Amino acid sequence: MERAVRAAEQALIEYEIAVDTFRIEVENFSRLHHQKLGPMYTRLDELDARIAEATAARTGDPEDIRRADEARARVMPMPAVEELFHGWMDGDGLFPEAAAMLTDQPVRPPQRVRPSEEARKLYRELARKAHPDLAQDDDERKRREEFITRVNAAYSRGDAPLLRELAEEWAAGPAPAERGPSPSEELYARLEWLAQRKELLTLVARELEEGAIGSMLRIAPDDPDRLLDEIAEQLLAQVAEREAELEALLGEPDTSAGPSGSVES
Repeated sequence: MERAVRAAEQALIEYEIAVDTFRIEVENFSRLHHQKLGPMYTRLDELDARIAEATAARTGDPEDIRRADEARARVMPMPAVEELFHGWMDGDGLFPEAAAMLTDQPVRPPQRVRPSEEARKLYRELARKAHPDLAQDDDERKRREEFITRVNAAYSRGDAPLLRELAEEWAAGPAPAERGPSPSEELYARLEWLAQRKELLTLVARELEEGAIGSMLRIAPDDPDRLLDEIAEQLLAQVAEREAELEALLGEPDTSAGPSGSVES
């Protein structure tokens, strides 16, 4: 029974590492997707609204007017000041990227979606060694949880040097206590908890995979940055098409009907 519990613990830890790795990559991809492609989506919505409004102005058709109103309603309104700066500053003031944008200075390019292979390897090793589920008491679990929080933060930034420092810190720290023999009822309870934890992780993994960002990330798991570039190219082409359509609507008067509304010969 003890061997079965330990095997289940290790299997759960490996599964949780895989889920956390994918979660961080989804979060990174989502952030970069919004940062890189968000302005293009906003531009497309604005162009769609202006095209619908220009069409309604030319035809005066109530259905075209309704479509124009709906298209305009879909355009994101200008955020309030507090919303504009949400996520742009912390206790020390504006983030460097925000300060650069407000002073017309070059903005640091966004980080890549996926951390380096060295960072991924270090993260997995640390997660296996310091995982909170290996704790034997509350104090040890708290120490591990605090340490893993720092590991996750470093990995989300792709900070391999910091991950190396954290690996040295953990190696120099107190060794986990050896697990002693447990009564059968405690082993059964442990197995039940592990099964419940796996079910929860399965739900989290399914939500990540079935979400819009997770689905896109699975299209190009080895090179998600290339996928962003491809989507950007498609959006730029759509923007160009919308701009040409709008220019044609605004530049060409409607001559299909005369002053009385009859078709001109």
